[in-house]
Amino acid sequence: MRALILRLRPTCLALCLLIGLAACGREPEPFRQESYVFGTRVEVTVLGESEAHAQAAVAQAMAELDRLHLRLHAWKGNGELVAINRALARGESAPLAPDLAELLRAAQRDEALSDGLFSPALGGMVALWGFHADSFAPVTPDPAALRRLVEARPRLADLSFADGRIASRNPAVQLDLGGIAKGWALDRVRNQLKAAGVRSALINIGGNVIALGKKPDGTPWKVGIQHPRHNEAMAVVELADGEAVGTSGDYQRYFELNGRRHCHLIDPRDGSSDCRAQAATVVVAPAADAGLRSDVATKPIYLADTARAPYYASRFGIRDVLLVDGHGEVWLSRSMQARLHWLGEAPRIHLLGAA
Repeated sequence: MRALILRLRPTCLALCLLIGLAACGREPEPFRQESYVFGTRVEVTVLGESEAHAQAAVAQAMAELDRLHLRLHAWKGNGELVAINRALARGESAPLAPDLAELLRAAQRDEALSDGLFSPALGGMVALWGFHADSFAPVTPDPAALRRLVEARPRLADLSFADGRIASRNPAVQLDLGGIAKGWALDRVRNQLKAAGVRSALINIGGNVIALGKKPDGTPWKVGIQHPRHNEAMAVVELADGEAVGTSGDYQRYFELNGRRHCHLIDPRDGSSDCRAQAATVVVAPAADAGLRSDVATKPIYLADTARAPYYASRFGIRDVLLVDGHGEVWLSRSMQARLHWLGEAPRIHLLGAA
């Protein structure tokens, strides 16, 4: 996979305005590299390091992302996940690498925490809705096939792991790790860059972002939160070292059919692809799995109604929540309201959990 390396060489003044470096003339120029994995854009920005050091560290991280992309692709090629899904559909077991076993155990735990609203076992439903494709043409699944899958109740709880192999008691389980892989990869890349001696970096995998350190001038990183209906940021949030921000929304992987929007966030309760909300965003405090939780927790928050969203946030240990409901109304937790900076006029705010 080809990566695009961007070396930013604007004037010193423009650099200072753009990313806020304190000692523009004395700091090494920022290094930024882009790629495309997991069906989305990846960008890694490194500050305060020589170009040679930054390029070498980021190249290793990008190579790791490429490997994960091939291993975890749910429907293309002959990677590990494709092989596992074929075996599970035949009622057979399959070899399972230790790191993938660790990821799936974490996903099992999170499926239980979300009461099944987050479930990577729904690959069959995702495929029926046409989202196992590079482009999303309007599709209406066969109602009988969709009903059979819903009634089969594929869940990660159906999986078992033993002696380096994976098996399922339910042949309807088809793994699609699109709801957790980006967050898992965030944590891995952050650890890899840190081990390589990088002190200041921002890793962005399809809008899921994690911070490594602060900027060289001691200020925190600032991350824009995408407006779900306009191609621009609607607000900015500052990230401390190790904090992660994740968003699930109906505006990237979707199609419209007969005046209705259908997105890839499939509801396991009924197999529907109705876009119940426009977007859900969380900020996760520093932790070894901050990236993973920032990816996973947005799914139950997105699929739950506004009354239940705080409950699922608390189950994942998350305080900072932004939810844009299906009508475009903005709901915030109190802690998120305190740290969010709106770009332009602030919308009318509803407080999550308010009586």
